[in-house]
Amino acid sequence: MSWGPLRPARIDFSQADAPVAPEFDAVYPAGAGALARARQVFLGGNQLPGRWAGRRRFVVLETGFGLGHNFLATWAAWQQDTRRCDRLWYVAVEKHPLPRADLVRAHAGSALPALAAALAAAWPPLTPDLHLLDFDAGRVRLLLALGDVGQVLPELVAGVDAFYLDGFAPDRNPAMWDGYRLRCLPRLAAAGATLASANTSSALRQGLGAAGFEVTQTPDDAAGQGMTVGRFAPRFSTAGPPGRQAMAGVQRVAVIGAGLAGAAVARALAASGLAVQVFDRQAGPAGETSGNAGGLFHGIVHGHDGPHARWLRAAALHTERVLRPLVAGGQVAGAVAGLLRGERTLAPAAMQALLDHLALPADFVQVRPAALAGGGPAWAYPGGGWVSPAGLCAHWLAAPGLDTHYGCAVDRLRPAGAGWQLLDAAGRLMGQADAVVLCNAGDATRLLGAGTAALNGTDAGAGAAPWPLRRVRGQTTQLAAGTAGLPALPWPLADTGYALRLDDGGLLCGASAQPDDDDGTLRAEDQAHNLAQLQRLTGWAGAAAAPLAGRVGWRLQSDDRLPLLGPVPTREPGLAAAARQGPRRLDQPRFVPRQPGLYVFIALGSRGITQAALGGELLAAWLTGDPLAAPASLLDALDPARLVARAVRKPTPGA
Repeated sequence: MSWGPLRPARIDFSQADAPVAPEFDAVYPAGAGALARARQVFLGGNQLPGRWAGRRRFVVLETGFGLGHNFLATWAAWQQDTRRCDRLWYVAVEKHPLPRADLVRAHAGSALPALAAALAAAWPPLTPDLHLLDFDAGRVRLLLALGDVGQVLPELVAGVDAFYLDGFAPDRNPAMWDGYRLRCLPRLAAAGATLASANTSSALRQGLGAAGFEVTQTPDDAAGQGMTVGRFAPRFSTAGPPGRQAMAGVQRVAVIGAGLAGAAVARALAASGLAVQVFDRQAGPAGETSGNAGGLFHGIVHGHDGPHARWLRAAALHTERVLRPLVAGGQVAGAVAGLLRGERTLAPAAMQALLDHLALPADFVQVRPAALAGGGPAWAYPGGGWVSPAGLCAHWLAAPGLDTHYGCAVDRLRPAGAGWQLLDAAGRLMGQADAVVLCNAGDATRLLGAGTAALNGTDAGAGAAPWPLRRVRGQTTQLAAGTAGLPALPWPLADTGYALRLDDGGLLCGASAQPDDDDGTLRAEDQAHNLAQLQRLTGWAGAAAAPLAGRVGWRLQSDDRLPLLGPVPTREPGLAAAARQGPRRLDQPRFVPRQPGLYVFIALGSRGITQAALGGELLAAWLTGDPLAAPASLLDALDPARLVARAVRKPTPGA
């Protein structure tokens, strides 16, 4: 479900110390007073920093981010605390976020200038998504949910330790405080969760009591300020659905596959503090699917703004945040300076009308009326670009805490106690882990066939996972830097084909697409196809006699063009039939039972660079129990169990 269109905040700064939200006729807390209020009400009311002492993770959820003072005060308290948690997660919801310029203005003269400047520098384009922003080398993570709290809260997947119930007063913004919103809190509350609010209304206390919180109201202080505090104490508790449960006690994880998916997952798991081993049958990082000289990343625009568009937009925005410092610092070859994607069905006026309807901001996407050869229009993505897939994989796999094993082909998985053993073709033990993440493209289905069959007590190798996947051959063409007349291409170009200038001055274009084609040799007819695409995009026809040069690789894609990401569903015999006859709600992916300790991230198709970084974060959070940086409905769309749920909802005739 889309949370858009998003409408940014309008703020009257005519009184610098009391900015006003005209729509609500309300004043934002500002300056030193706002920080003092945050420390008294939200930190003090939740017994912070004491409650996060010595913990691996602590999660705060704020219901109204506003100008960000509560976040800055919490971040400052974390920095100053010598007994702080390893990682502070701060999840915040905001229906009307500030444009970046207004955020900077709101914190002019801040008592926390360095933190305020870092927040403004990381501020994302205002799209209706979850935005994961990292501070203090990733030890403080702001998960910013831009959307209406009534739509966002049911979509969050997190275990919250402290709630900051903030927002304009009930008489100015009653929707923020109604009972429906409060009923969403128990699902998110971790054991022992606390809450605090400056709202002292009896309606709030009654609503929180009905939601399972023991609530008290503190006496007014000298300034006449009281507050509501509470602790989660439900009469009974229920476990979350199987597809949303973290793996308890996990310490060691094996990742199979060192391409983009595997490298991203391994880096995210290691950053979570786990011991990670990476295995790949190839001789080095990137493997056969991530070895092109360059690859593109960017979002998409679609009028429906469905799962595909929302996933690629969120993933592209996250990828930009990850890659920009790496490319600027020379750690990975590439450019994060914009990308043009041709539009072949809509006229420029219709393109702009679509952007206006979706209210997508210009720092995410713009319309260029005559951007391609022949005057064709294009979508311009200022944060798009290209990067070396192999260089990116190598960088991620060099992260601390990773143990890489190249030239090691895992032949079989075998259950061992509460974990898994990895065996080679001779049956020798290669490694053992609490959990295994399969990021090895099409070979994942072979390993799952053997591993899950063994778990179910059947003969090993009793068939691959029944996922509708297709292996697609692609050939790229590379033109050397000395080729006469190469087009300049200040931005990479894309539509059904693509073209980009590499760091060495050469040009990469492509790519062909042949499903179920295992021919690994360069073919002249595919090069001719690529060069014809290049001419269509740029108007340049000077490479007809170029020598045959490029690369052949294979990409795996699903039938719905979304990756398979998450815990692997169990292969119980007759699962779908049983679901139709019994009470289990298997028509929703999150309720499908899972194989203990088995996860997958495959089928990235031709969008590996765009999807890998955010997908890696999601997989790591799914496994460890950290907040998930995607809405629940979008997780359902990515979940490999969606295929089981789809079969339950629309069974095969005669099944």
